[in-house]
Amino acid sequence: MTRSPRELLRHLFDIAVARALPLHISAGHLPAPPTGRTLVLGAGKAAAAMAQAVETYWPPRAPLSGLVVTRYGHTPARPDGIAQRIEVVEAAHPVPDAAGLDAARRILSLTNGLTEDDLVLCLISGGGSALLTLPCDGLSLADKQRINRQLLECGAHIGEMNTVRKHLSGIKGGRLAAACAPARVLTLTISDVPGDDVSVIASGPTVADATSCAQALAVLRRYRIDVPPAVLAQLETGALETPKPGDPRLARCETRLMATPQHSLAAAADAARAMGLHAYILSDEIEGESREVGRVHAALARSTVLGRSSFKAPCVILSGGETTVTLSARVQGRPKGRGGRAGEFCMGLAQALNGHPDVWALAADTDGIDGVEDNAGALVTPDTLTRAQARGLQLADYLDRHDAYGFFGSLEDLVITGPTFTNVNDFRAIFVGRSR
Repeated sequence: MTRSPRELLRHLFDIAVARALPLHISAGHLPAPPTGRTLVLGAGKAAAAMAQAVETYWPPRAPLSGLVVTRYGHTPARPDGIAQRIEVVEAAHPVPDAAGLDAARRILSLTNGLTEDDLVLCLISGGGSALLTLPCDGLSLADKQRINRQLLECGAHIGEMNTVRKHLSGIKGGRLAAACAPARVLTLTISDVPGDDVSVIASGPTVADATSCAQALAVLRRYRIDVPPAVLAQLETGALETPKPGDPRLARCETRLMATPQHSLAAAADAARAMGLHAYILSDEIEGESREVGRVHAALARSTVLGRSSFKAPCVILSGGETTVTLSARVQGRPKGRGGRAGEFCMGLAQALNGHPDVWALAADTDGIDGVEDNAGALVTPDTLTRAQARGLQLADYLDRHDAYGFFGSLEDLVITGPTFTNVNDFRAIFVGRSR
């Protein structure tokens, strides 16, 4: 291996991202144009890039129009010679805003008048839940914003959050697909969720929903999240129930997974093996508290160095999924540090490794944004703690305040890519240099 550990880890991350880029993966999934018109609708951090890929490969003389909504700053530069036929709107993520609300209303209105001869091509990727926001009756945008913030801070996992989002929405949980009937609906999706459950990605706007109002109500009560009395009553009576499997309005709906976390991890593993390293994929659906997941990964790396695991060094250990950061009681409601899941994982890992000389690591979000900052993630090196101490930085203090951005930024160990225009969730790579 001729690359340094830092270069190796960043290279593997770049390989993982490239495997999920819409322009690289879309061509083989597009259907033939229908006898009627083709309407493109979509939402997510990759939605603009997915729309551009469709425009690139769609026959130039075949009718094509539509609207997608993506996160602010997540619209890639337009390639030369490709006409824009699909409108792109940018809105806020992870807390929705008025731009997302307006886009959702417009997307739903575009389904009016569709016929059996028409095709609706839905482009769905992670982040669509916040970007495609259309509150149910009795719920204001301000209510939706508050509930979203509370869900993000309480430690609820993605399945729980989306169960609530579906039932408090006028467009998610299969409702968009129901509005498209009787047209054929083909959903092309990039998965950012553990297990690749298509009903969870962006809260499944075109997929039948097996969860219930009762389950949504249980999540709200579990995390003590208040909703307006009128909405609470609708949940209790089942009035906000979503389209279920077997709903005839969804009979002509199909979903295709174009990219998944496992695809990207496998691409990174292949690249590592091509450089003569052993490569192991733990799982593409690891969940749990970010710092604790970091500590578990550290234990595995240490045992690998000592020759006490089934992994053979030198090697790369890869994992994906979606961890969580639960704000501690002393942080809730007060100014806190900056950072996201990947950075918190790296702080937990660095603390547990305690300067181990043979282990390096990178954790980053494949969309290029870890939480709400401008970094994708961070790097951990054998001298992370030594350099931190030389600068007067106490890792325990930064971890206590969930301030991964401040900690790794001071060390110049942030991974900064800018928006990548895709999203297959967390990517983690640990390089174990040698066994003892």
